[in-house]
Amino acid sequence: MSVAILRQGAYLIASVQSDLSDSEVIAFRQELAERIGTDRSRGIVIDVSVLDVIDSFVARALTAVVLTAKLRGAETVIVGIQPDVAIAMVQFRLNLKPLRVALDLDEATALLDRLTQGDQPDGG
Repeated sequence: MSVAILRQGAYLIASVQSDLSDSEVIAFRQELAERIGTDRSRGIVIDVSVLDVIDSFVARALTAVVLTAKLRGAETVIVGIQPDVAIAMVQFRLNLKPLRVALDLDEATALLDRLTQGDQPDGG
């Protein structure tokens, strides 16, 4: 698959390795949904830094992955959007409302720490 999923503490880090086909997006969403349950993950970071383009298909696919993760009880943060890609996404007027973004992995995990703080059994 073109996405490597690794566990880091309570979070899953999904690193997109190359452009994703339709079938790879479906497989990624399925694997991530399963891993959230088996690893009891409260947060997901999806690194898209290798993507040169995030078009409407990729944006919809990321939104579907984020919503699936949310329904499984996990918050998601997208990291690594390149400057040119961000500019193009704005020009294409892509709807990214459900997506949370951060500059890098450190910012993403800090954001997830804040978002999931109340989810921990000991309250923090």
